[in-house]
Amino acid sequence: MTELDQQELLKAKLNLETSTIAWKDLQPFFAAGQVIAVTEALDLIEVAAQVSQDNKTQVETWLAEGKIHKVTDQQATTWYENDCTLWAVVVRPWVLVQDKKGIEENK
Repeated sequence: MTELDQQELLKAKLNLETSTIAWKDLQPFFAAGQVIAVTEALDLIEVAAQVSQDNKTQVETWLAEGKIHKVTDQQATTWYENDCTLWAVVVRPWVLVQDKKGIEENK
């Protein structure tokens, strides 16, 4: 199996593990500092694949660009107050979330 095939297989697996979840259900993970927000500029599955493969260079680039970041208290409060539902995928120890409605201005 080629590296490209392995990458596509990983993305397909992650895609099957992605679902919507209420922000309120993610509170224990947020309290533990394990929730990473992914902006709409990126594909959630691509980010999950890079994190799961420990691609530090790419992850550090996204962090520096502000395209991924730990969920802030302000963002968490906004999502909680608006009873938001997010796209999420678990890449242990992280829960990656993406708000398709665009409440990213509250970073």
